[in-house]
Amino acid sequence: MSIHKSLKLSKAGGGHRNVLTRWERLQKLREQERWSEGDKVFGLPKVRTEKIKVGGKKKKAAPTKDEDEAKK
Repeated sequence: MSIHKSLKLSKAGGGHRNVLTRWERLQKLREQERWSEGDKVFGLPKVRTEKIKVGGKKKKAAPTKDEDEAKK
């Protein structure tokens, strides 16, 4: 028997998460030099999560004079 398509977890773990685990927050704070070894791990400051754009449309470059003349 097959699994119904609504029950499949195809996107689980691969999509953007807006809540970080404590460990992930510590890593980001270390990178930003806002946390160091020995500091408290409770009551950490907020860490902004950024959604990464994948792909997208590329803008067309304006035609040069040479290309305009070639079309005529």
